[in-house]
Amino acid sequence: MNSNFFDLKTYFIDEKVNIFKFKNCYKVFNDKGNEVGSVNQTLTSGEKALRLLLLNKSMLPFLLEIKDVKGNILASISRGWTFYMSTIRIDDPKGNTIGTIKQKFKLLKPTFKIYNRSEELLAVITGDMKAWNFQINDSSDKQIGTISKKWNGPLKEVFTTADKYKVDLNTDFADDSNKIVILSSAITIDMVWRQSR
Repeated sequence: MNSNFFDLKTYFIDEKVNIFKFKNCYKVFNDKGNEVGSVNQTLTSGEKALRLLLLNKSMLPFLLEIKDVKGNILASISRGWTFYMSTIRIDDPKGNTIGTIKQKFKLLKPTFKIYNRSEELLAVITGDMKAWNFQINDSSDKQIGTISKKWNGPLKEVFTTADKYKVDLNTDFADDSNKIVILSSAITIDMVWRQSR
């Protein structure tokens, strides 16, 4: 496993074009523009069929896998069938649950509460979907990161379209397991939001 993936402070998430849009696929880059991994949604044939038949796709289960550039699974995010408020599970490569995400719906102000394996609050991601700006605060309400589709710097010209976003996070504050939970939540925020609408 490439532990260096979760040691980064800045991630650029770039959506890959998928003609049929059955699933979401993203590439992950560091602040130098080097590809460091990917995030892919895994679907069975049955799940693809359900996506064609059901109008309300927000109730469907989903599985997202975070992989390094060699294809090794670093973490996965999943949810079962849901009919109202959903709880999303974060697992390590061995399938052990290391955290959960619980959504709180507000009009254009989505809130995602992130918990560790002991159900202790680690962080809260709140945002403005219209402007696509998110703030990440720790359990004591101190800001530890941001998620945005607007930024400055040398890579601004490389990632210019609306389906790309940047995650900045202070990764020094938490132990490895909690860092993986928070980072996994942050870099998959677009897919989690899409699958829940």
